[in-house]
Parts: sequence; C-alpha cells; structure tokens
Amino acid sequence: MGLVGVGETGNGEMGLSSVALGTKNKYKRMDSQLPDEDEDASQHQLQETRSKKTRKYVLACAIFASLNSVLLGYDVGVMSGAIIFIQEDLKITEVQEEVLVGILSIVSLFGSLAGGKTSDMIGRKWTMALAAVVFQAGAGVMVFAPTFEILMIGRLLAGIGIGFGVMIAPVYIAEISPTIARGSLTSFPEIFINLGILLGYVSNYAFSGLPAHINWRIMLGVGILPSVFIGFALFIIPESPRWLVIQNRVDEARSVLLKTNENESEVEDRLNEILVAADTSSGGKYEEKSVTRELLSPSPALRRMLITGFGIQCFQQITGIDATVYYSPEIFREAGIEDKTNLLAATVAVGVTKTVFIMVAILLIDKIGRKPLLYVSTIGMTACLFSLAFTLTFLGKGQIGIAMAILSVCGNVAFFSVGIGPVCWVLTSEIFPLRLRAQAGALGAVGNRVCSGLVAMSFLSVSNAISFGGTFLIFSVVSAVSVAFVYVFVPETKGKSLEQIELLFQTEQWQGEGGQVELGDVEHLVQKG
Repeated sequence: MGLVGVGETGNGEMGLSSVALGTKNKYKRMDSQLPDEDEDASQHQLQETRSKKTRKYVLACAIFASLNSVLLGYDVGVMSGAIIFIQEDLKITEVQEEVLVGILSIVSLFGSLAGGKTSDMIGRKWTMALAAVVFQAGAGVMVFAPTFEILMIGRLLAGIGIGFGVMIAPVYIAEISPTIARGSLTSFPEIFINLGILLGYVSNYAFSGLPAHINWRIMLGVGILPSVFIGFALFIIPESPRWLVIQNRVDEARSVLLKTNENESEVEDRLNEILVAADTSSGGKYEEKSVTRELLSPSPALRRMLITGFGIQCFQQITGIDATVYYSPEIFREAGIEDKTNLLAATVAVGVTKTVFIMVAILLIDKIGRKPLLYVSTIGMTACLFSLAFTLTFLGKGQIGIAMAILSVCGNVAFFSVGIGPVCWVLTSEIFPLRLRAQAGALGAVGNRVCSGLVAMSFLSVSNAISFGGTFLIFSVVSAVSVAFVYVFVPETKGKSLEQIELLFQTEQWQGEGGQVELGDVEHLVQKG
C-alpha cells in the first residue's frame, strides 16, 4: 500500500515515486542533512570548549604575572601605618621618615631600568622571578633590622625588586593577551597594586595592638608571602611569544599562541604580524642600531610614543596619589582624627574604595576605550583634590571637616582607579614597537617611580611650609593640566593589535581627537600589508 507521490523502492524502503531525486529537486530526504548538522554542532561545541579553556589559561597567566604588583601595593599601604610605629620604636626624625617612605620609589627606578635590558636578555618570565627573589631579600632584612641604617638597606633591596616587577608585568601581559581583552588583562597589575594597598592597610589595623617593637616587623614580613607564590607560577605561565620570536624560537612562539588564542585559524596570522614587527622575516627592514641609540635619537614616530608613554606615567604620580595613600593617616590627623586606631580604620576605607573602583575600569576599558576613562579620571581627581584643599584650609577640625576630608580622599582614589591608574600601564605596554617595548616601557616606569619618590619624600616638608591645603591645591592644578595632556597627546588604542598601534603612531595626525580617525586608516594599512 502506498501514499500519493510516494512508492516503494526495490529494497522495500519508501521513496518518492513520481519525482526524481536530483540537485534541482525541492524535496530532499530529511535524514540526509543530519550528519552535517551534527558535525556543525560538534565543531561549535569544540570551539566553545577551546575558547573557555584558552580564556582561563590567559587569565591565570595574567594573575600570576601580576603577583609582583601586590608587593608594591602592600609596601605603599603598610608603610602608611608601620611608619607610625617605626618612628616610635627607632626614634627616627620626620626627615628620616620621609626618606624611608620615599626611597623605595627612587631606588625602584634602577630596577626598572635594569629590568628592560634584563627582560630582553633572559626573557619576561625569568625577570619576574628575579624581581621576587630580590624583594624577598630586602623584606627579610627589613623584618630583622635593629637600626634605621639596616632598615634602609632592606628598603633599597626591596625597591630594586619592585622596580623589576612593576616594569615587566604589564609588558608580559600585553604580549600574551588576545587583542579583544588586552586592556582588561593589562590592567591586572593595577588591580593587584590596589589589592596590595588594601592588604597593607588591613595588616596595619590587625597588628597595631601588638607592642611597637614587634608590630611593624610583622607588618613588613607579611609582604614576603606574595613573592613565594610567584615561584609556583613559574611552572604554569609560558614565556612571551613576542620575546620568543625575537630569539628566533618561532616554533615555541607558535605553541604559546596556540594556547593563548581562542581561534586556532588566527594563530598563523598573529605569528606573521609578530615576525614582521620583530624584523626576523624581512631580512633587515630596519636600520641596525642599538635600542639605546634609538631611544636617545628617536624617529618622529618614536618621539610621539615616548611623549605619550613617559608623560602619562609622570602625570599618574605628580597628581599626588602616593601622597594621598602613603600619608593618609597624617591627612586625616590634620582633618581632626586623633586616635591611632580610628586613623588606621579610615585608611582601610581608602583601600577598599581604591580596590572596588579598579574593577569598574576592568569592566569598561575594552568597551568604551582608554581615552574616555582618562577624561573621567583626571577631571574627577581635579575636583576631589580641590575639595580636599578647601576642606583642610577652611573647614577646620570639626565633624564636617573630617567627613569631607574622608570623602575627598576616597573620591580621589576612586577616580584614580577608574582611569589613570590602570590606563597608564596599559598604554605604555601597548604603544611601543616590539624591539623597543621592554626598554621604552622601562623608561616610562622610571619616570613613574622618580615622580612617586619625589612626591613621597617632599610631601611632609612642603605641607609644613605651605600647609596641607596649599599642597593639595597644587596637586589639583597639576591634575587639571593632565586633562589637557590627555586631549592633546593620547590617542585611542582600544580594539587594535600591538602591531596596528605601532602603525598608528607613524601617521602625522596622531594627536588629540584626530587619533580616532587615523585608527581606521591603520586597519586598512594592516589589511593591505
């Protein structure tokens, strides 16, 4: 028995009797599509699995590479409270207090300078290991220091280790990250700096009840723990694929890219971009001269990069963030808080605010871009610094003055964390050419640490001379200038590969808002190439 239009085939199966099964026939066996659909679904599932695995791996690499940044943050946070008890225990003067606090930033510039050359020689990964070892040595000396002089030796060693770590972490993360997530991942060191500051504040509060000759030693000793975890991280994280290409270890670089890129088909394209940028495949496309000579006599494009990178690093510090963080107990004491426990509790509020708002930057930096965040950050900081100056000058030491001081300090660190804090390191890790990236990034880190040290070592003296309010008024003016700097010198780099950004700076109209237009041309240049 048959149906209309359907008959039995010779082997007893039902088939279409009146219509030939050809390529033009609109009737097709439904089961003939099932294998293709199953195959597509399987491929999609495999890609999803690979993408999740890759994202987790890159995230783990970024986290482990950022552990050195916890050391800097912890030192900044813990010294703000520990210095109160060091002063009581070792009977140091106010000048010695300023030197002790600020010397770490000054000395770290030597670590940053050495880190650029070292990372080009032994690799990004092992430079991070060296940073942890040097810091551990310095922290150990500080914990057992019987005098101010021995304590200073420990600070010098710790500063060099921090200099290595601060310089190399953003470079490493930028070089292993996929373009779409590079901004967020390169912000991780700033997250961990903020986390370290918060842990330092909490440590101050937790151990402040111990005797003065013991508590500050424990506070400083706890800082060794993050560097211990870096030893375990070395067994997990890979070397930077871009450094491997520079060393002509192309197969190893391909292997790393396969682990850090979600789409396997894009790996060869990325590798070819890196090869061209490293000049290993073009047989001497660039004039052979040392990196140092290039930096001392830069081309117009490199000069633009240096102005942007070095400038944004300096502005990050000369707007007074380290004065706010290092000396927050003194600021709050000036506002009217007298009790030591209340002072340290107020600094914990500052640390929590700074850490929470860095998460806002992480969520937005690859969505709305670097430049809008910089505008919000610098304008907001200017307003908060002016508010703090006004409060300390005119509102006295009453409850309103205390509340306004805490609100202004928390607002300042919040706006810092939303923009210039993380974006500064993102920009300097992504704008320089591959062969110059480590050492040019080191120059930026040097500018950052020098400005940090100068602010930290002079804040109390300047404040005693012109008042706390006058000092923060100066910071607010500098912050207003930073808004203009961002407008004129910082282009938008969101969504571009490191090689595309290099081409961006080779255009003439790179400044200000014109940078947005030029990025479109860069894409065409890269595609054409």
